[in-house]
Amino acid sequence: MRVLAINCGSSTLKFQLFELQPQEKGYGQEKRLARGLVEEIGTRGSLDFTIEDHESLKEATEISDHGQAARRVLAWLQSSGLLERRGSWTVGHRVVHGGSRFTEASLIEDQVLEAIEAVSELAPLHNEPALRAIYAAREVLGPEVPMVAVFDTAFHTYLPKRASEYAIPEDLATKHGIRRYGFHGIAHRYMIERYCVIASTPVERSKLITLQLGNGCSAAAVVEGRSIDTSMGFTPLEGLMMGTRTGDLDPTVPGFLAHREGVKIDEVEAWLNTRSGLLGVSGRSRDMRDLLQAERQGDARAGLALEMFCYRVRKYIGAYLAVLGGADAVVFGGGIGENAAEIRSRICAGMEWCGLRLDEDRNTEAVGSEMRISPDDAKVHAYVIQVDESVMIARETAHCLSTHHG
Repeated sequence: MRVLAINCGSSTLKFQLFELQPQEKGYGQEKRLARGLVEEIGTRGSLDFTIEDHESLKEATEISDHGQAARRVLAWLQSSGLLERRGSWTVGHRVVHGGSRFTEASLIEDQVLEAIEAVSELAPLHNEPALRAIYAAREVLGPEVPMVAVFDTAFHTYLPKRASEYAIPEDLATKHGIRRYGFHGIAHRYMIERYCVIASTPVERSKLITLQLGNGCSAAAVVEGRSIDTSMGFTPLEGLMMGTRTGDLDPTVPGFLAHREGVKIDEVEAWLNTRSGLLGVSGRSRDMRDLLQAERQGDARAGLALEMFCYRVRKYIGAYLAVLGGADAVVFGGGIGENAAEIRSRICAGMEWCGLRLDEDRNTEAVGSEMRISPDDAKVHAYVIQVDESVMIARETAHCLSTHHG
């Protein structure tokens, strides 16, 4: 089976095309056929597509929205002969927010799209782009090609009530579906599965803290492969400080700002999602590389942004060590977690009290690679794992179809 995995960000669309071979226990042995990235959607736009060990396409071109980006991807794959009608193939779409309804990947039908649209206001930066890509793919491919939605929230569905509920009146929470949903579930699940493989640890015997650190950031406390707490909540705004998002914030601040600035609450929420975090504190950039360089040049605000970022991650690690009663390892993933050795070092600084130590040589070496970065005798190990959400999307898509078709 060929599976096209589509992953929409707020201004990007990533894709990978896999050939999956059926095995006794589901699909495995993924062979990557093609991959690519559409960036700066809605502004300047650029394409970078590659067929494995073959041709590539790099082009600067204006891309108006994620629907047009999906059309460009499909047209290129078809022109390359990779989406011929021979054999079976399907499309898997990452959808950030599935609300309470979707506890696992689902075959995309009209009622599923309606349900995704109904919760899109809770993740406007991501659900709307995914929907545009889905509708475009349906238009291009027609009904004969099945498509599957793979939800970031599904992994956190069974959080215990002590972690999933807010301390608000039950009637309001039930009426409006207000609970802590959690996000980045695809990435957290990948980190867990890869850790258990490379550490030769059975999933059912693992206790982990997983950190997805990129433009969006979240932490998860995981026991036996199950999420028991996570930093993001009702929306992806809660939790860790991020590239442009505030993370944890006193809930009276939005109303206070709306009143004082004379604007609607929607505008304040946009500020908290797009003008805050590393960008807001530094006043210059959301990019960790830019901020590290600026700090070295004496920029105090950049330095403060980095200090706040690392402090808040460290604080969540400490909290989740308490929740778990200790952990086997802390796992770093995401663009920052995988590539910023200095940030990993700062996050773990002063954590010797709990047994978390880094081997700085290993840490420096682990840039864009998968390895353990703690000493052999550390009580709590640290790992860097290159998160591959596309593989998880492809596997979940194939599993969903095999289950649906019996």
